Amino acid sequence: MTVGAVAHGGFCIARHQGRVVFVRHSLPGEVVVARVTEHGPKGRYLRADTVEVVDPAPGRVAPPCRHAAACGGCDWQHATVATQRELKAAVVAEQLRRLAGVEWSGAVQPVPGDSEGLGWRTRIRLAVDDRGNVGFRRHRSHEVVAVDRCPVAHPLVQSVQTSGVADRSWPPGVEVEVSCAPATGETAVRMTEPPTGSGAPGPSADVSVVHDQAAGRDWRISGGFWQAHPGAPEALVACVTRQLSPRPGEHLVDLYAGVGLFGGALGGRLGEGGRVDLVEADAAACLDAAVNLADLPWATVHRSPVLRHLRHSGLRRADLVVLDPPRTGAGREVTRRLCALRPRAVSYVACDPAALARDVATFAEQGYRLADLQAFDLFPMTHHVECVALLVPDRG
Repeated sequence: MTVGAVAHGGFCIARHQGRVVFVRHSLPGEVVVARVTEHGPKGRYLRADTVEVVDPAPGRVAPPCRHAAACGGCDWQHATVATQRELKAAVVAEQLRRLAGVEWSGAVQPVPGDSEGLGWRTRIRLAVDDRGNVGFRRHRSHEVVAVDRCPVAHPLVQSVQTSGVADRSWPPGVEVEVSCAPATGETAVRMTEPPTGSGAPGPSADVSVVHDQAAGRDWRISGGFWQAHPGAPEALVACVTRQLSPRPGEHLVDLYAGVGLFGGALGGRLGEGGRVDLVEADAAACLDAAVNLADLPWATVHRSPVLRHLRHSGLRRADLVVLDPPRTGAGREVTRRLCALRPRAVSYVACDPAALARDVATFAEQGYRLADLQAFDLFPMTHHVECVALLVPDRG
C-alpha cells in the first residue's frame, strides 16, 4: 500500500479496501508491504506493521537498535532526527487545527543533551516476565522483549542496565526503574509493582534518591516526576519564564508541581512579597518539593489532587499559573476553574498535543486565547513531543 500522512501516536495513515490502516514503521509517501496486527471495533480500521519497504522515503535510515521493530519504546528509529521533528510538527499543527480551530506553523526545536536522538533517557522502566527475563514490553502487548542495552538510554543508565539489572534475579511480574542524574553522576534502581488500572505504577519496594541540578538550583528526586531528557528542565524553565515574565510580588500557582521545578525556578523572581502555591498529589514528590524549596518561605506545597484543591482550597485569585499535567491533560473542569482565578498569563506544559488542543479549546470558551506555542523534541525516537503554550485573556 501507499502510505499517506503521519498520525498522532507514531503511525502513518494508509487505506486498504476502503478502510483506514494505521501503519507503524512507515513514512509518508512510501510504498510498503504491511502485516495486519489488529482490527479496530467492527473492523472500521486496521493496525499494521511494515515488513517490507518497496519504495522508501528520503528520510528513511536503518534503525540504530536491533530491537526497534519489536520493542514498544520507540516509534521513529527508521527516520532521521530531522524527519522525526518534521513529523511531530505536522502532528501538533493537525491536532491544534482539528480540535481547537487554531493554526500553528512552528517547528519542533532540538534540545541539548542527546547525541542525534540517542543517549538521552535518564529514566527507563523495565518489565520482568514470568521466567525472570528483563526487557521492554512489545508495542500494545504485555509480552516482554529481552533487551540488555537500550541505545536511547543515557550512558549512566546503560551501565546500570547491563551490570546492575540484567545480571540480577528479579521476581516475575515486577517492574524495575533505572534512573540517573547526569549533573551529579548518581544512579538509582527501584523495583515497583506493575502499573495499576490507572496506568500509574504500583507501590515501590524501596526508595531511591538522586540529586540533580537545573535552573541554577539543586533538586532532590525520590521517585516523583522529573523530565527524562537531560536538557528538558533548563529548556522548559527558560520558555515558561519568558512566557510568564514573573514580577516581584506576584502570586504564582503551580499545578501538577512534581518536585517543584517551575515553582522553585520562578519563585525567586517573585521575591519575599510574592507567593507560590504548588499543588501535587504524589506524596514523595511533595516531600521532595518541600526540601527543594526550603529556601523560599513564601512557597507552600499542597498535597492534593489538582481538581480537589481548586474546588475546596478557597483560592480565588492568582496572577500567574503554570501547569504540567499528565498525558491525559488538565481536562475541562480544571481548565474552567483555573481560568476563574483570572490570571494574567497561563503557561501550559503538555506532553500530548491532542490533550493540549482540547484544553486550548476550553480556554477559548473561558476567554483565554493561545498567544504562543513552542514545541521541543524532548523524546527523540518516539512520537512524543513537548509543547509549552501561553494562554492570555482575550481582550478583544
